[in-house]
Amino acid sequence: MNYRHAFHAGNHADVLKHLVLTRLIALLSRKDKPFAYLDSHAGVGLYDLLGEQASRTDEWQDGIGRLWASEAPALASDYLKAILALNPDGELRYYPGSPELARRLTRPQDRLLLNEKHPEDGQLLKANMAGDRRVVVRLGEGWHIPRALLPVNEKRGLLLIDPPFEKVDELERCVKALDEAIGRMRQTVVAIWYPIKSVDQLKRFYLNLEQSAAPKLLRAELYVAAPEDPERLTGSGLVISNPPWGLEDELAELLPWLAELLAQDAGAGWRLDWPIPE
Repeated sequence: MNYRHAFHAGNHADVLKHLVLTRLIALLSRKDKPFAYLDSHAGVGLYDLLGEQASRTDEWQDGIGRLWASEAPALASDYLKAILALNPDGELRYYPGSPELARRLTRPQDRLLLNEKHPEDGQLLKANMAGDRRVVVRLGEGWHIPRALLPVNEKRGLLLIDPPFEKVDELERCVKALDEAIGRMRQTVVAIWYPIKSVDQLKRFYLNLEQSAAPKLLRAELYVAAPEDPERLTGSGLVISNPPWGLEDELAELLPWLAELLAQDAGAGWRLDWPIPE
């Protein structure tokens, strides 16, 4: 599949990814010590839901559109406040990608290291991040980020790996990047996002994760429909190495709520477990 960010901005997969990201940032921020946020496939950082690309699919209507009109739990407040700041009149139009969420939710002592390979998107990302001296934008191959930028001086790092899945080997490359990140800085929190059409398609990925170098690995998956159709994006997941304390309990609250809110048929559901136990 091609998962170019702009076409799918604000859909159910984005909602899961960005909610988890906001909780990771919040939990890492409990300690005063700074951390570095690294984004290997950052996109442009900011999206117009009424623009040409997002309007072509309108997937956001069944994603952030449903959240926007719902009574959300307190754990979603950071996420929704960041979106409200972009839409102060209350009318949902602009949606933050992971770089913008991280920029808004990190602290003055934290640093953002963003990478985007696509030339046009990279320039847009630079423009959207302009003026924040904590942000460095790199235009290059996202798979090089672990060995190029780790370890970080802050001694704490959060790396998001979120490729476009345009090539058949990208799930395998995600695991390789995880191993490289852990090898360079063992305490790195690595979050890998992945699409789900059929869980049968992911068996090899799951096995590779279990054999990875991660000291511990938490898996969170959300299905808006039964994950049995190899032609349809029925869900998405994240695996998180070295998840901060408290994340599992928070996701155990958020995932059932999301599964009910974003369900597209009776096969909707969620999963939360440890491929590599604590």
